[in-house]
Amino acid sequence: MKLGVFTVLFSNKSFEEMLDHVKASGLDAVEIGTGGYPGNAHCPLDELLEDENKRKDYLNAVTARGLTISAFSCHGNPLSPDKAFAKQSDETLRKTIKLASLLGVPVVNGFSGTPGDSEDAKQPNWPVVAWPTEYADILTWQWENKLVPYWKEIGEFAQQHHVKIGLELHGGFLVHTPYTMLKLRELTCDAIGANLDPSHMWWQGIDPVAAIKILGKAGAIHHFHAKDTYIDQDNVNMYGLTDMQPYGNVQTRAWTFRSVGCGHSMQEWSDMMSALRTYGYDYVVSIEHEDPLMSIDEGFNRAVKNLKDVIIRETPADMWWA
Repeated sequence: MKLGVFTVLFSNKSFEEMLDHVKASGLDAVEIGTGGYPGNAHCPLDELLEDENKRKDYLNAVTARGLTISAFSCHGNPLSPDKAFAKQSDETLRKTIKLASLLGVPVVNGFSGTPGDSEDAKQPNWPVVAWPTEYADILTWQWENKLVPYWKEIGEFAQQHHVKIGLELHGGFLVHTPYTMLKLRELTCDAIGANLDPSHMWWQGIDPVAAIKILGKAGAIHHFHAKDTYIDQDNVNMYGLTDMQPYGNVQTRAWTFRSVGCGHSMQEWSDMMSALRTYGYDYVVSIEHEDPLMSIDEGFNRAVKNLKDVIIRETPADMWWA
């Protein structure tokens, strides 16, 4: 496995300054935002699509430092009832797939999206209970009329460009659990897989090691984010795990994103690295920093230090003892 970082946290740096910083930190890979929620501070998408020489220079800046691009990321909501945002998200995704193909980047990350409850909806609707039954009816309509048709088309588009899709299993979107990931994959194609982030598993009550086993057995882990979550049980008792307080309300929130090792033990992170290797994932572990208690540098450096101690880099030896 290799260690990388989702470079959106260094959006205040120029492209080459960011690459220099990543290299100096001892990492191997960068995951770069191309638009949508992450923005495109380090990837002028249209410019690169239009100019082969700029693409060569862009890629050379990465490879000359001994780095690789693990994935392009364009998290948005292509299913949104806000037609302008849906169109923007869809166009960015398709352009990103094309650019990934041209640059030999194997994975494009994003969200599955969430539509409204009908064609007349104004805002997304994320059903999370089966009763009253109108919620179950909404969910069925969303899957049959929006989610599956869209990702079936995008999956075929990705296959044509020899690119895999990594959907982040994130609350608020229809694909947010191992089950919904595998269900969509079954109804579309194998180009659709997960950008698995344990931080979103923990707050949903899912054991990340178990999620790795479930998805790994299906060959459905296309990318992996390294971010932690602290669960405050006293606050869970008050607000529940579907806590809607702003992320800045750290004292009272039921759960808070943290840097690696600040929410769960490094033994648990070590178990995840072993599970990834055991169940067939031998690609990049990409640090994502969203810790409200630490500066960017401190949170990033903490994650780098902790992950360097547990990531499995080398090819396993022959079992000379067996």
